[in-house]
Amino acid sequence: MVLAELGGSITRALQQMSNATVIDEKVLNECLNEITRALLQSDVQFKLVRDMQTNIKKIVNLDDLAAGHNKRRIIQQAIFNELCKMLDPGKTSFTPKKGKPSVVMFVGLQGSGKTTTCTKYAYYYQKKGWKPALVCADTFRAGAFDQLKQNATKAKIPFYGSYMESDPVKIAVEGVETFKKENCDLIIVDTSGRHKQEAALFEEMRQVSEATKPDLVIFVMDSSIGQAAFDQAQAFKQSVSVGAVIVTKMDGHAKGGGALSAVAATKSPVIFIGTGEHMDEFEVFDVKPFVSRLLGMGDWSGFMDKIHEVVPMDQQPELLQKLSEGSFSLRIMYEQFQNILKMGPMQQVLQMIPGFTAELMPQGREKESQAKIKRYMTMMDSMTEEELDSSNPKLMNESRMMRIARGSGRPLREVMEMLEEYKRLAKVWSKMKGLKIPKKGEMSALSRNMNAQHMSKVLPAQMLKQIGGMGGLQNLMKQMNTGSAKDMMGMFGGMDK
Repeated sequence: MVLAELGGSITRALQQMSNATVIDEKVLNECLNEITRALLQSDVQFKLVRDMQTNIKKIVNLDDLAAGHNKRRIIQQAIFNELCKMLDPGKTSFTPKKGKPSVVMFVGLQGSGKTTTCTKYAYYYQKKGWKPALVCADTFRAGAFDQLKQNATKAKIPFYGSYMESDPVKIAVEGVETFKKENCDLIIVDTSGRHKQEAALFEEMRQVSEATKPDLVIFVMDSSIGQAAFDQAQAFKQSVSVGAVIVTKMDGHAKGGGALSAVAATKSPVIFIGTGEHMDEFEVFDVKPFVSRLLGMGDWSGFMDKIHEVVPMDQQPELLQKLSEGSFSLRIMYEQFQNILKMGPMQQVLQMIPGFTAELMPQGREKESQAKIKRYMTMMDSMTEEELDSSNPKLMNESRMMRIARGSGRPLREVMEMLEEYKRLAKVWSKMKGLKIPKKGEMSALSRNMNAQHMSKVLPAQMLKQIGGMGGLQNLMKQMNTGSAKDMMGMFGGMDK
């Protein structure tokens, strides 16, 4: 993902500053120049970058800072705040309510990814418990209804459209009425796109909008246009009441940062960003967690939400208990693999962990890892209950391995590789033995410190360093315990002013 390059450049600049023995004007300027270069490469408008640099220098006046202040943290916080300001439109968007029918209309130019984004949007809310439906009011492009039909069928979402009717207004009205009768609480209308901003497109949009009376109009925009996003978002805002923007194709080029900052300048809230072609490559755009992940500071609240999504509440105490006992069987490994696959793209999840940047897992390697996990699960499907529940690696003799290889249709070499992976993970898991699990309320400081010591043995050295060493890890434990992870400032180990 190209945004990962922007995040990586900014993280490296902050890292170089952290490694400097003395923070003086020269070190600060070098850090800011590096960040400025990264933002300009991402096609962010020059004026916005210049203003950001000026504001940071005003906030961080090194001569006026008393000796006791942590200059690194003050600089990091200033950079964080200024990037948030640059991407924050200062407005919130309409959010649909469960049980109450909401009509959402998608508009945008042709080729911006509207139809795919409609399905991703519906799929996202379907996972959260909504009852979405799709209406194809795009009668201009041949194959639009087929595309929507295929996507909706794949995601198991009801859809409405017509091969015969050429009036988009009639289809939109009929579709919305049909799904309102079926008690759908999120009705998504996909409209036609054109090659350029022409009057006919805006007139059709206005007619569909008047007929369906949408609660929210979402403008879908291709991020490859960079700064030009400002003019496009403004043009659409003047024609229909655009309430939110979704920026697509954020994985394919270097102009994503420019598009995001340009849209924010039009005071239109960006609600999602598309980061790939697949259904789950679709992220909620929330400014603070986004900037936090971009800087390698993680998004702990988002990570915990993902965990709660894939591991049901009733299973969590049992899993934590097994973790504290240090017992690790192949069945536990199978369950954790299932959870990993449910979480969606691994790169998204890893970025939520403080100290991890998207650059640590290149795009190709992620797909490779997921394919390997699926292969391992196929092999484990050929195991007996006894083999899955045993934590004794000696149980797996050659004849058992041969049987598993035949049953799963994989070579013996791969079965041995999977068992080696199990041994490696069991070793890591055993280091967690003795982890303190609080029964109720907050964990004591002593228990937190003991847990931090356990975790420091397990985490890779590079990740531990980026979190901020033992101090940063202890602070992270405190956040996990108190639920104060919403405050992104704490990600660098306090970040107090």
